[in-house]
Amino acid sequence: MKIVVIGGTGLIGSKVVAMLGELGHEAVAASPKTGVNTITGEGLAEAFAGASVVIDVSNAPSWEDSAVLDFFTTSTRNQLAAEAAAGVGQHVALSIVGTERLPENGYFRAKAAQEKLVEDSPIPFSIVHATQFFEFVPAIADSTADGGTVRMPPVLFQPIAGDEVAQAVVRTSVGSPMNGRVDVAGPERVRMDEFFRSALAASGDPREVVTDPHARYYGSELDERSLVPVDGAVLGEVKYADWLGRTRSGK
Repeated sequence: MKIVVIGGTGLIGSKVVAMLGELGHEAVAASPKTGVNTITGEGLAEAFAGASVVIDVSNAPSWEDSAVLDFFTTSTRNQLAAEAAAGVGQHVALSIVGTERLPENGYFRAKAAQEKLVEDSPIPFSIVHATQFFEFVPAIADSTADGGTVRMPPVLFQPIAGDEVAQAVVRTSVGSPMNGRVDVAGPERVRMDEFFRSALAASGDPREVVTDPHARYYGSELDERSLVPVDGAVLGEVKYADWLGRTRSGK
């Protein structure tokens, strides 16, 4: 089966392409690096010819509110139009757990708009909602840093390994369209401040993690369950400490 992966040269996309190839599928990595531009439409028709499934795991180059909204809506509209013309049987989109709960957050708002376009399209679809990736832990800590301190709210947090996100995307893409969504999350649900206190210590980061109920996550103040699945999520098996150990050892 030919499966086109938009964002196929990125963190999750490259994993998805490799996993699909191991399963015997024709996985096409589509990105500006490979001559496919979802904003201009360049290369879409050629890439989608004969494709059964299109997976979108792309990310916006800018997270400024208007720029990120324009990226996801323009990219998604162009993909869906090209898919309709090519007779693609399923569109799979990777999104974030909690998009509907943080409407004041520009990135989450853009992802929600992307999801609505997918849901309203005649193309059969599946949406994978994932929690935050282990790979993004350093960047999340940096985003709240103030000198030698990192401020984190004591809300629930349930991050997941990128490999397990990719596995969920692959499982979804080779199955029948859900015309709905599935949530995936890591195996451990902890308080965000406690997680980062342990994570920074484990990675040798000397910064102090300060518990602050009003600390913002990329500009948004979080509620208790803003970032975790409500119920029925598919849980990964890899714990952060094990992932970090393997990552640092290069395995």
